This record gives sequence, structure tokens and C-alpha cells, in this order.
Amino acid sequence: MTTDRDLSVQRWLYLSAGAVVLAIIIGGITRLTNSGLSITEWRPVSGVLPPMNGAEWRDAYQRYLTIPEAQTVHRGITLPQFQRLFAWEWVHRLLARVVGLILALPYFVLLAGGRIRTGYRLRLLLLPVLAAAQGVMGWYMVKSGLAVRVDVSAYRLTAHLALALVIYLIALWTALDLRPTAADAPAAPPRLRHAFFCGAALTFVTLLSGGFVAGLDGGKVYNTFPLMGGQIVPPGYRTFASWWQNAFENPVAAQFHHRLLAITTAVVLLLLARAAGRTPELTRLREAAWLMVVVVFVQVALGITTLLMAVPVPLGVMHQLTGVGVLTAVVVAAHRARGKGTGTESRLARPALVA
Repeated sequence: MTTDRDLSVQRWLYLSAGAVVLAIIIGGITRLTNSGLSITEWRPVSGVLPPMNGAEWRDAYQRYLTIPEAQTVHRGITLPQFQRLFAWEWVHRLLARVVGLILALPYFVLLAGGRIRTGYRLRLLLLPVLAAAQGVMGWYMVKSGLAVRVDVSAYRLTAHLALALVIYLIALWTALDLRPTAADAPAAPPRLRHAFFCGAALTFVTLLSGGFVAGLDGGKVYNTFPLMGGQIVPPGYRTFASWWQNAFENPVAAQFHHRLLAITTAVVLLLLARAAGRTPELTRLREAAWLMVVVVFVQVALGITTLLMAVPVPLGVMHQLTGVGVLTAVVVAAHRARGKGTGTESRLARPALVA
């Protein structure tokens, strides 16, 4: 039964989840515009304010000119051009601070007011803890591109994305836990329930593979579909002797793997929706599953269009946002598959997952 105290916590969690998604969007814009290295210092408090006069702008500009990116990717950049890059990164960092406050302050206020259920206190404590860790990870990522590299490490970029998604999922799942559920809402059969959780895990991995594509600029190679360079396995797929280094540092391999994972994820989610649709008693699950199908089709169309157009910023950001939408849809479906509470078992007949 949902109480007034649960409603307060739920509103905070939805606000937190929305704030994290907004930060992911701005972070995507920052990456796609190559703005992420424009601020070369980490000043958690004083960095809230941008340069306030000409002297401060010239100082920030001169510091930027010393890093490899300014001497290669943005060679010849002018002060006005630098200011545009700086603006995106400053907004991203400012928003990250706001998100951190949203994740932390209400938690302690709600905890002090006795509004957080005992069983959720430790789980929700992860939100302020991970928010602090995300700030450190963000600077660790930026730092990787200030000395030798001309961009940030794809490993650190993907870790930064993964941490944001984990925070988002904790907030989303707990908010769903606190929603009122009909007392007779049945759980899906164990097989189907577990399959939805596997689908959510596969979707998460696919999003992280997209992080490597972004970090390696893999979306700028082989802008064709369905083949890459006229072949299924593209030329240049194997350039490193080590398989793991090739998988995570070769942009051609990163894009190829992302394609395979995306297609596999789409097929799996469609099969899950079909399986859910074969059990009429699972009304709420079927509704969530078919909404998931709609989002999957939108994401596939966006992904192909983004690739064919060589990742223009608006489409790239939309593709990232819809990817989070797919993850959200499958997580909601997985949560509904549990029925009323975590221990509920269903006596419904097991539907086949594959025709």
C-alpha cells in the first residue's frame, strides 16, 4: 500500500531519474560537439561560475591552447569559437552539480523525516554516494584527454555513462516499487520473468557498446547499412593483435559489435513482447511490452538514420535519448512481470518465448 511518505519519496525519485536523463543528453551534446575538454581544470565550488571578464576568458583560452586537442582537432580555434565550446561543457558541469544536489539533499531530508522505508534506506543511500563517485569519474574522464590524447578515453567515457545509467535505474526501479499495485496483479511465469530481466541486461550492455562507439568516433566510419564496406564483417575489423584491445579500441570493431548487439536486442525484445501477449491475464505486462516494441522500432529507425547521415548532433542526441527510452521500457516491463511484490508466483501457464 502506497502512503503519503512513499509518494514524497517517489516524486523525488522521478525527479532524480529525469535529472539524470537530462544530464545524459547534455553530456551527449558535449561529446558530439567536441566540447568536453574545453575546461581544463576541476574546481567543484569556484567552477560554478564561468569566466566573468575578458582577462579570465583569455586565461581559460590560453590554458586550452596547451592541450593536444586544441593543437589538432581544433587547430586555429579562435576565442569566440572556444567560448561556444566552453559553454556546452560549463552547462554540463553545472547540471551535474545540480543533479548531485537533487540526488543527495532530499535523501537526507526524507531520511531525517522518517519518510524512507527501512528496507529502502541502504539502496537509496547509493544515490548520493554514486553521485559523488560520478563527479570524480567525470574529472577522471576529462583528465585522460588533457596531456597525450586528443580526446577522452573511450573506457572512461563508457564508465561515466554506465555510472549514470546505474543511478538512473536505481531511482526508476525504486520509484516503481513504491507505486500502488492491484492486489490481484499476477506475476509472470518464472521463465518469462527471468527473460525480461535478461532483456534488460542485454539492453544495458548495448547502450554501453554505444558508449565505445561514441568514444572512438566509430559512427563516422562505414556510414552504410546493412553492410559495412560492402561486407558483413567489414574491412579493418581486426587491426589489433589482442582481441580485447581490438574490441574496445578499434572504431570499426566497436561499430560492428554495436550493430550486432542492437539487432540482437531488438529481436529479443520483440520476442519477449510476443510472449507476454500470449498470456491474456498479464494485462499490465502486455501494455508495457507493446509500448516497449514501439520504442524499439523508433530506436532502430533513428540508429540507422543517424548512421547514414554520419551522426549529426541532433540525431545523435535523439538516438542516445531513445536508447535510454528502450532501457526504461524494458525495465518497466520487467518490473511488471514481478506482479504484486517480489515474491509473488503465478499459476498461469507458461507461454512459449519463441513461436
